Amino acid sequence: MYETFFGLKEKPFNVTADPSFFFMSKRHKEALSHMIYGIEQRKGIISITGEIGTGKTTLCRVLLNSLDKKIRSAFILNPNFSSLELLHIIVEDFGIYPSKKSKVSLVSDLNNFLIKESQKNHNVVLIIDESQNLDPSQLEQIRLLTNLETAKEKLLQIILVGQPELKEKLELPNLKQLCQRIAVKYHILPLDNEELADYIKHRLDVAGSNGDLKFNGDALGQIYNSSKGIPRMINIICDRALLAAFVEEKKEIDGSLIEKAMQELK
Repeated sequence: MYETFFGLKEKPFNVTADPSFFFMSKRHKEALSHMIYGIEQRKGIISITGEIGTGKTTLCRVLLNSLDKKIRSAFILNPNFSSLELLHIIVEDFGIYPSKKSKVSLVSDLNNFLIKESQKNHNVVLIIDESQNLDPSQLEQIRLLTNLETAKEKLLQIILVGQPELKEKLELPNLKQLCQRIAVKYHILPLDNEELADYIKHRLDVAGSNGDLKFNGDALGQIYNSSKGIPRMINIICDRALLAAFVEEKKEIDGSLIEKAMQELK
C-alpha cells in the first residue's frame, strides 16, 4: 500500500523468514558460527535457542544457503508428528525413498544413505525447527540417530532449534543421555539498543530505499522500549508506523507515529 509513496520495491518489515532481509547482528553471527563449527567438526547434536521472533528460522535458511555442496541437508520446519511419521519425513527430506515404512527399515535406509555420503567425503546435517514441540519419545529417537557413526566420526549432525522451553525440556531427568550428547549450545539474545538503527536501515536498504525515509532518535527509542530488541516485534511496529506515516504523508518517522502504531497493536 505504501511502497510507491516511500519509493520502495517491496515492504521492508514483513515478518516472513526471508534470508535476503536477514540482519547479521552480533548474536546471530555468533549463533551461525556455533552451527558451522558443530557441523564441520561433526559434533553430533547442536542446540540453538531463542525467544519467539529472534530470527531463528531465518538464521537456519541463511545457514542452508551458505553450506558447502559436500554437505547434504534436511530442514524440518514443523515436527508435530508421531515419532514414526517424523522419522519418515526426515528420510524423505534427504531424498531417500524408503523401501518400507517401519521404524527399523527407515533407520536402515537412513544409515545406508549416511554411509554412502561418508564414503564420498560428504557431511550430512539435519535441522529441526520448533524443537520445543518434540516430546520426550521423539527426542529420544533423535538421540538414537546420533548412534549412526563410524569409529572416527558422527555420520549425522543434528541441529535442534527452538524456543527457551527446549532448554528446559532437555534438562528433564529422562533426557539426561540426550543432554549429555549436545556438544554445542547457543542462546540467541535480542538485538542491542545500538543495533536497532542499523537493523532498520538494513531492511530499508534491501527494500530499495533511497535514504529519504528516516526514523528519528525519538522513534528509535520508543521502538526499542516497546520491542525489547526482538526483530519480529520491531518489524510489526515499523510496518504499522510506515502505514501511519503514509496516511499523514510524512517521510520521517517520529515518536508520535510510533505511538499511533502501538495504539493499533493493543
